[in-house]
Amino acid sequence: MAEPLLQIEGLSKRFGGVVAADAITLDLPPGEFHAVIGPNGAGKTTLIGLIAGEVAAQQGTVRFDGTDITRLAAYRRSRLGLARSFQITSVLPRFSALENVALAVQARTGSSFRFFGRAGRERVLNDQAEAVLAEVGLLGRAHVPAIALSHGEKRVLELAIALAMQPKLLLLDEPMAGIGRDETERLIAVLRALKGRFPVVLVEHDMTAVFALADRISVLVEGRIVATGSPQAVRANPAVRAAYLGEAA
Repeated sequence: MAEPLLQIEGLSKRFGGVVAADAITLDLPPGEFHAVIGPNGAGKTTLIGLIAGEVAAQQGTVRFDGTDITRLAAYRRSRLGLARSFQITSVLPRFSALENVALAVQARTGSSFRFFGRAGRERVLNDQAEAVLAEVGLLGRAHVPAIALSHGEKRVLELAIALAMQPKLLLLDEPMAGIGRDETERLIAVLRALKGRFPVVLVEHDMTAVFALADRISVLVEGRIVATGSPQAVRANPAVRAAYLGEAA
């Protein structure tokens, strides 16, 4: 079996008296699409933050690609190949879709960073940005300001920005939040096409998306992983059905 790209062991975090992460242990092999589900307040976004380096762990370790990154700042983890999206869209609204992605390419390549010089006008950056937009199905909207995109298109644009960073690991925090069923199906199709290229950790409430995409699922309740397994095993777990999926045990 291939060595896990991401190894989490005994990861813990408290916010005052609230236990957001309770000795979480999880391995993520190369290419795996791993979904994390659980009720509101279970600690899912905290877990993403702990992996990304935006939340400091109080105990435990995070190893990425063979390196202990537990104490590394978020920007240094990003340089190692961790990319993430957020629950709330974080695109630059006045910039076009192309310019948003070109700025990500610019940040990755280390070319001269003229943030307000509209990186999208630079040909080399444009070429790479257009290729990413084509991959996610947004090339036809390349020159539309992000503010004019639908909410679902903004979610796809966020994914394009993350892909422009050429990640080794992608962290997705509720990408389906607030979008309609048609746009959800479109985003599922985009994510399905990425499966196997690099591992993905998906935090999501939309069970249709979770069961359509996940190779394995972990169920988080009150900061603890109470079950991990294939979608079929998790769906059949009586405790999970009763506690989270809303079915009788």
